[in-house]
Amino acid sequence: MSDAQPITGCRPGDVAPNVFVCGDPARVARISAGWTERRTVCSVREFTIVTGQLEGVSLTAASHGIGAPGTAVLLEELIKLGARNVIRIGNSGGLDPTLELGELAITTGCVRDDGTSRTYVIPEYPAVADYQVVSALVEAARARGVRAHTGITWSLDGFYVRNAIAGPGGAMSSMSVGGYWPSHLETRIRDMQQARVMNCEMEAGILLTLAGLFGIRAGAICVVSDRTPWPGPAALDLDRNMSDCIAVATRAMLSLAES
Repeated sequence: MSDAQPITGCRPGDVAPNVFVCGDPARVARISAGWTERRTVCSVREFTIVTGQLEGVSLTAASHGIGAPGTAVLLEELIKLGARNVIRIGNSGGLDPTLELGELAITTGCVRDDGTSRTYVIPEYPAVADYQVVSALVEAARARGVRAHTGITWSLDGFYVRNAIAGPGGAMSSMSVGGYWPSHLETRIRDMQQARVMNCEMEAGILLTLAGLFGIRAGAICVVSDRTPWPGPAALDLDRNMSDCIAVATRAMLSLAES
């Protein structure tokens, strides 16, 4: 019987205990740019996985694509192959009005508003970041002099239907095809802001749920790439401060690897 994982094809020894995950396969190359002994162990569908060394620590960077289902597939296989510390490096929308584009958002816990995590466990089960991971990210941001916020993340499905463009007087309008937008979705955004939810994205909820269920340490740090509701499509900036985000996550992971 093959010891290869069924989707990624990875085998024992391909994955380090310390893993960065991200949505965009192209970001894997940026995360692993300074590593030595770097090798690509997977390039299948949305999953690109690279393993190497930095400062004597074995590291892996892996992409999961957009959304919770693919993220769950990747995490299942990474954890089965020995991943023990996982940090997500991503983009997010800012819900807190004090957030500025390019600032970093460190997740302490998630509102689980995705479908995938509900297939694993009851909705009342919390999605909480490991306190050591949060602490390491906060300390790494402080050391680098980067402005970073901590708080609750709304982890959701449906990129277009759950986002909105802000119009005159604060009114929201749809980003979906033909302006499709059920009225309760605007209320949902307002409710999340009223509840002091910091940011929104699509993968941290399943990451932290599976980390709790399977006994690993995990956390997430995202660039604030836009503000919800958006002032307009041009406000989206996926790359602003991503280099700082990667550097902070890398320093945090090296610290975690020692503990």
